[in-house]
Amino acid sequence: MSLPEKIPKAMADKFSAVTKLTDAFCAKHLGEEYRQMIRQVVGALARKRPSPLSRGNENAWAAAAVHAVGRVNFLDDPSQTPHCKPKVIYEFFGIAQNTGQNKSREIRDILKMEIFSPDWTLHSRLVDNPMVWMLQVNGLMIDIRRSPIELQQLAFEKGLIPFIPAMQTEKTR
Repeated sequence: MSLPEKIPKAMADKFSAVTKLTDAFCAKHLGEEYRQMIRQVVGALARKRPSPLSRGNENAWAAAAVHAVGRVNFLDDPSQTPHCKPKVIYEFFGIAQNTGQNKSREIRDILKMEIFSPDWTLHSRLVDNPMVWMLQVNGLMIDIRRSPIELQQLAFEKGLIPFIPAMQTEKTR
């Protein structure tokens, strides 16, 4: 089995073990978009030197990765689809709530994951994340979504935004 991301050989087994668990949780509760983002988190942790994944058990890291991504994307908000309470996550992985919360905080600290972190926001939610679209232009902060398409295109070409909002339709959101 080839790994989708560059994972150090020393961490390949740990990465596979943790993502096998998170993939199962996502299949049951969250879906493909969460699965991919959680795999990115586990991959980023596996590439850290030294990797925090080398200590602790796979179930704790799996639960914490799910919780960390979920927290950034408001997974416990019942108005979101999907939504899932932390208790469900911890029970699925068979770990204590304190363990899961502590590991989740560790992941969020290591990877600088915060609410509205553009790098850790699910793609389907980027359009609604104000931090993605705030840019400094001539010393002023602007929401690029309210700018002419030419300025949006320039920001996209420079890699400042993930897509051109004016060209986004309801169908592609």
